[in-house]
Amino acid sequence: MRKTAAKLLAAAAIATSVVTVASGTAVADPSTLPTLPTANDFVGVGSDTTQAILNQFSVDYNAFLAASGNTTSPRLYSWDATGTTPIVATKTGATQIARPNGSGAGIKALENNTNTTVDFARSSRGPQTGDQATDYFIAFAKDAVSWAAKAGGNAPANLTTADLKDIYTCAKTTWNAIDPSLPATTIKPFLPQADSGTRAYFLKTIGSGVAVTPGACVVSGTQENQGTDPALQDNDAIVPYSVAHYIGQVYFGHAVGNDAQGPLTVRNVNGVTAIDVAGKKIDAAFAQTDYARVVYNVVRQSEWTSTAARGVALRSIFGANGWICKNATAIADIQSYGFLKLDNGCGVSTHI
Repeated sequence: MRKTAAKLLAAAAIATSVVTVASGTAVADPSTLPTLPTANDFVGVGSDTTQAILNQFSVDYNAFLAASGNTTSPRLYSWDATGTTPIVATKTGATQIARPNGSGAGIKALENNTNTTVDFARSSRGPQTGDQATDYFIAFAKDAVSWAAKAGGNAPANLTTADLKDIYTCAKTTWNAIDPSLPATTIKPFLPQADSGTRAYFLKTIGSGVAVTPGACVVSGTQENQGTDPALQDNDAIVPYSVAHYIGQVYFGHAVGNDAQGPLTVRNVNGVTAIDVAGKKIDAAFAQTDYARVVYNVVRQSEWTSTAARGVALRSIFGANGWICKNATAIADIQSYGFLKLDNGCGVSTHI
């Protein structure tokens, strides 16, 4: 019965995706290309999980400035985590850098370059050991991390935190070791690449606050939130997945190219439903579990606290009274990309 329920759940989700994906629109990399953003513009890199919404923010914020007749304030742009050009000059006059793939890589790019190259890093994780004290994490929305598997495959509809830890430490390597009613096939656990914020958050959460060291049975290196990866389309594959990103892909038509759910469906943890299908959002109960997380844009302390015009402009986008936290279009973007609006804490900074 447990396996049958999983298959029915998966089939329903895939059916929904077929209907909704066609209605979506895609934005990627700076809209100014092949002309680079100007040296004065705010340019970000980093997280795969939040790249789509930041791309949308950039289009809508820049339109907001244009509609107001503002021709002088810095525009907002964001580079995808992956692309056809692995080396990029992010703005006019910038030093060429390897395209940062993931939260960790984006934060390192922020630390290792000046604002002539990078102004902010997208991050799906909060501050952690190894970050600099001058990295200011500015909250803007809420996400959750669950796990995903192929529709119609051998994975159940629900796993517990203990199950997930056993799978990713390789303490249990077959589905029937998790539940005797499941097939005796070998589980194939996957993780995103090392700089992924989703990877870091997932491993810490299944370790109840202490990051789990993946076992030898785990394959690392998949691009996060991309169910199109052929390796993940195995009946026994399992991978962490951003619930918000999945909702954006499936229910709001933001699945484009490789950035799509493919045959994967997001599953539940500890008996708590991850997705409120009727509401097309992260389930309210799941948003209260340890699997819920805040997502951020990371800036330099000196620029965030500056009273100069550029500091004022930066806060007018990311701050508590800024465009992302207060503008109706930005709030609608947050919902459309599957995230939850922060009732408290949007635009607030935190650091180690």
